[in-house]
Amino acid sequence: MKYLSAYSEQTRQQVAAILQQDRLGEVLLQRYPKAHGVRNDKALYDYVQELKSEFLRSAEPVNKVEFDSKIHVINHALGLHTTISRVQGGKLKAKHEIKVATMFRDAPLEFLRMIAVHELAHLREKQHDKAFYKLCTYMEPNYHQYEFDVRLYLTQLEYSGQKLW
Repeated sequence: MKYLSAYSEQTRQQVAAILQQDRLGEVLLQRYPKAHGVRNDKALYDYVQELKSEFLRSAEPVNKVEFDSKIHVINHALGLHTTISRVQGGKLKAKHEIKVATMFRDAPLEFLRMIAVHELAHLREKQHDKAFYKLCTYMEPNYHQYEFDVRLYLTQLEYSGQKLW
């Protein structure tokens, strides 16, 4: 269970027991019965901009937000925040882009929110440190629960190969 390696032995044993009973998908579907309605890059951009304007008004603008089918395979990530620097005249301009793994096009809104919040937090905090996670939980109080549940979903996908939503 590589997605749960940072969790306690007790937690991993509980998940293993649910996996053996082939109930992990059922548990996740009870918590999150339906997928969100954000289906295209424009809707994703609007969703992320809405979160940004609510919590990070003074942060630098996000220029591009899109679903990306290559993220999970290449970067072993669920989302990516990149900064592209360009020289325009005598100034250095930075453009921020957020990419979300395409597999989250068909997932609960809570999973998409967790990933969007995580990538938006990188506008202010570059490292995954205490300040970073404090900002994540400010934007989404249930951030850590959603992250754990995303890890459960990835574990379920790895073992069954079956999408739930």
